Amino acid sequence: MTPRPRSPRRTPTLCLPRRLSPGGTIGIAAPAGPIDEARLAAGVAMLEGAGFKTIRRDDVCARRGYLAGDDARRATELMGLVDDPRVEAIVCARGGYGAQRILARLDARRVRAAAKPLVGFSDVTTLHLWLRRRAGLVSFHGPMLERGGALEALELGALVAALTGEGRLPVVLRGEPGFGGSAEGRLVGGNLTLLAASLATPWEIDTRGAILLFEEVHEAPYRIDRLLGQLAAAGKLGSVAAVGVGALVGCEAEPRGIDPNLHGAARGPTAREVVEEVLRPLGVPVAFGLPFGHSRPNLAWPLGVRARLDGRRGTLHILERGVRRS
Repeated sequence: MTPRPRSPRRTPTLCLPRRLSPGGTIGIAAPAGPIDEARLAAGVAMLEGAGFKTIRRDDVCARRGYLAGDDARRATELMGLVDDPRVEAIVCARGGYGAQRILARLDARRVRAAAKPLVGFSDVTTLHLWLRRRAGLVSFHGPMLERGGALEALELGALVAALTGEGRLPVVLRGEPGFGGSAEGRLVGGNLTLLAASLATPWEIDTRGAILLFEEVHEAPYRIDRLLGQLAAAGKLGSVAAVGVGALVGCEAEPRGIDPNLHGAARGPTAREVVEEVLRPLGVPVAFGLPFGHSRPNLAWPLGVRARLDGRRGTLHILERGVRRS
């Protein structure tokens, strides 16, 4: 029997953030792990080379163990960018760990009123979930500045188009064929570990009728099995319209020992095989290899807007803009 999802606490009506204007100002935030100054400078140079101004605190490269400074610094930095009238969009410099530690210090009403698009992935998944459930705001899963000046032109172009609301619809992300037909729904998701970690929190992911997108890095197939099993047990998979799998980087099995009957190293299933085994019984469209996550290219997509996923073709058509243009 498929578990029923718990009734989520009341979520604000979804609101689109304001668009980033040509030549507008982007605020740089470090809400999680510590930042390498040289990589940050190279990434900022790319944004400024695309015609935008940037703002960041002098202590953005602060370090406290595995965090970019203490919780108060990181939360104050983010809310400062939210409140700063010069800032039109916020790009996170890096993931790592630590975003969930600052959520209690954030003001959802001020964030919603400011209506600024926020960009990031990996640990920033937690911020995306919080923005949807507590502030009711669309945000963007997309590239950060942790790779310095190595943002591909395709990534930068897609990010600028997403934040400015320019370009034609639908935006198409092309991956690899999976199975099933096609389905429409709103986009939810992010890093698989962080999605599972959201369960039983005020920012718990809501997958009802949604297209769930996820990616992962450096997790063995059995751990991916466990994470998907946790989501399934919480009723989060039985309620989806479709699933899109992004990059699964460094998620292959290690040798588990020598089986004399096989005359070699016995290996477990691959990450994709695990995902297929879990998702196929759902009877919904599933696509693989979509271009997002800890890979190249890592293309931006807006959480909360409607899209159509085609499992046979391995494509995701984003049908709505993630910003309001007026």
